[in-house]
Order: sequence, then C-alpha cells, then structure tokens
Amino acid sequence: MNPSTKRSILRWTHLFATIPVLGAIYGRPEEVQQYIGAPRYIFVPVLILTGYWMYAGAMFAILGAATWLGVVYLADFWPAVLSQIALLIARKVWLVVRARQAK
Repeated sequence: MNPSTKRSILRWTHLFATIPVLGAIYGRPEEVQQYIGAPRYIFVPVLILTGYWMYAGAMFAILGAATWLGVVYLADFWPAVLSQIALLIARKVWLVVRARQAK
C-alpha cells in the first residue's frame, strides 16, 4: 500500500472516531451514561492507535492502545492518561539513548 494512502486512511479513521468521543464529552450527562462504554473502550483506543501509528509507527501504536485498554480496565481514566504520558516519555528517552549510541 502506498504510504500516502495509508496515512489518508489513518487520518480519516482518526477523524471519524473523534465524533462519538465529542458526543460523550459535550452530551448531557444523563444521556451519556447510556453509551459511555463505547467511547471509553472502543473509540478512544482507535484514536490512540491511529494517532500513534501516524506519529511513531505500528508497534508503538499497538503498545499505546493496549496500555490504554489495560489501565482503563484495571484502574480508571486518569491513571490511563498518566500511562500514556509515561509511554511518550519512555519513547523519547529510548530515541535519545539510541541516537547517542549511534554516534
């Protein structure tokens, strides 16, 4: 598959998966409670997967989405956000160490 085609598919998937998340954020709380599981367990992981895939590649995207799902299932939303921050920091440290070793 052509890289530009793959990026276009990932971008449009990312944009379409945002719509239910925005509905969960800006909807009335009594109505949102009925379908909050879908954005939390389906659409946010799809957003993470497609976003990280465009940013850092497929392996990092799978790791990020799996980390999100595991922490949301075992803990809650905010620990999952912190796990994503820690994952991005770990990636940056890994890239810096790898660049220094290459010199």
